Amino acid sequence: MIPIAWSLTLSATLLAIGIFGLLVQRSALRVLVSVELVLNAANINFVAFANLHGQSDGLIFTLFIIALAAAEAAVGLAILLHAYRHVRSVDVNKMTLLRW
Repeated sequence: MIPIAWSLTLSATLLAIGIFGLLVQRSALRVLVSVELVLNAANINFVAFANLHGQSDGLIFTLFIIALAAAEAAVGLAILLHAYRHVRSVDVNKMTLLRW
């Protein structure tokens, strides 16, 4: 059995990397990957605490988050491809297409 401290350390590391990526990156594709890292950090927490307490609630939440992450990736990539066709760049600072 993996100690809970190791799971929480891994989760905190992934969360820190994901938030850093969200704040620093300019490429929209890297921003999407950073969001996935944040969601995976939450998944690790849910699974770790579900195993610690012997309940399956955390595993059910994890399945919902995985489904949400798949939908987010599909919609995000579709928006990114549409914006790239008009702007010819994946730099989020240059994409003012969705602004009023």
